[in-house]
Amino acid sequence: MRHADTFHQAYNTWHETELERWLSDHNVPYPTPADRKDLENLVKTNWDSKVASPYNDWEPAQLQSYLKAKGTEVKKGSESNKQSLISQVQGAWHESADSASNSYNSVKDWIFDGWTDSQLKEFLDKNNVPVPQPRKRDTMLATARSNYESIAKKLNQAAHYPGDWLYESWSESDLKEFLDERGVPVPQPSTRDKLIASVRRNSRLSATQMKDSAASASASAKASKESLSDALLDSWSDSKIKEWADSNGIKVPQGSKRNELLALARKHRDTLTGDKVASSASSAFGAATSNAQNQYAKATDDASLKGEDAFNAAVDSWSDSRLKAFLDARGVPVPQGGKKDELLKQVRSNKHKAATGWSAWTFDTWTTENLRNWLSTQNNKVAKKSGATRDDLFKQAQDSYASASKSGGSNYASVTSYLASATDAAKDSTFDTWSESELKSYLDSYGVPNYQGSNINELRAMARRNANYFRYGSSTPQGGMFARLQSGA
Repeated sequence: MRHADTFHQAYNTWHETELERWLSDHNVPYPTPADRKDLENLVKTNWDSKVASPYNDWEPAQLQSYLKAKGTEVKKGSESNKQSLISQVQGAWHESADSASNSYNSVKDWIFDGWTDSQLKEFLDKNNVPVPQPRKRDTMLATARSNYESIAKKLNQAAHYPGDWLYESWSESDLKEFLDERGVPVPQPSTRDKLIASVRRNSRLSATQMKDSAASASASAKASKESLSDALLDSWSDSKIKEWADSNGIKVPQGSKRNELLALARKHRDTLTGDKVASSASSAFGAATSNAQNQYAKATDDASLKGEDAFNAAVDSWSDSRLKAFLDARGVPVPQGGKKDELLKQVRSNKHKAATGWSAWTFDTWTTENLRNWLSTQNNKVAKKSGATRDDLFKQAQDSYASASKSGGSNYASVTSYLASATDAAKDSTFDTWSESELKSYLDSYGVPNYQGSNINELRAMARRNANYFRYGSSTPQGGMFARLQSGA
């Protein structure tokens, strides 16, 4: 492969711990102990597939998210076909292998791009790095980048492929929110180490997509600006200019003459045709145009609010048991005798909190076959009954888990080991094999109303939507900030 000669330097100077970290982040097994050369060869072998074409490891939801962000319509009928989606993403892929590899020669240039202003400020303050006043985003970004290596050195940490030290001030909710915003499925259940690994693994691609989206926004702004050219303004009547000004909240002084109206329109043209919105997009992605940051922040905040409104509307109809289970799966104490309003408040405030361990609700989306197979490993008699319904099996699985959890020891270890290997239960295609009665029973457990008269595909969509809210705390791990930029949100 070409990169082996040209871009070998991207990782040949890495410390042994950085090589191990990269392999671990990308789920590449490596022997322990191992000498540095063996680790480097493992990185070299997997570099192209993990860095130049990472989409081969993506799940359908993330593949669809990428296509949506690129403005590419998913081919009808291929929504759950991973190989077809990979082929479509490959056709829309934006970056060369050379560029992807070369970016690792200077991690500091992109690692901070997706950080919020408050995260940048906290990082700099924590490491006693002064920032010139006023603390604008572009100034904080420049300061973080220029001090990145010296901070790592002071902490006795490697800087080529940064460790967990870089995210020390981030909460687990911050980590999950970063991934949610970018359409990256969050490993469930998760740990802080897994969340950081996922953020680190997706940060460079996120930064690249941000810049692409900013460039797209800038191009749209330019086209919009040109549509309001001098020639067009000159062709407008005085009343048309006044109407345009009024519709855009621009005050027109009484008695303004035509040349004054034209001057007023030209003065406000750049503001109203999107140039500053595009500039603020660039600012959010690390460029030095912070004067427009507020406009971009408002646009993305508005889009985020729409997502929150959808989440709030969904959980409003959930049963108390579902709300309690959502909190329990995230280790949040459930209010004793709490009323529904109290439960809803807790659920909303923890919507970005990752599920951090197995629970009796882990079996929630398992198929009848998966439940029966697992119960058989536990020598459960109900698993052998031919007439056992999914609800029967689900309850037995929950009881069996609760018993193992309570007793602990090797029994509990074997249960969690099985759960860790049963990844098929968490796929978005889970409901495709469910019967209509199973889907209705599942929706009943949420207290979802008004599904009568729905066909089986509509029932599956409702089940999948609520399951995603329950699992991720957001409707789906796709359609994040890039899609919102593309749609002009």
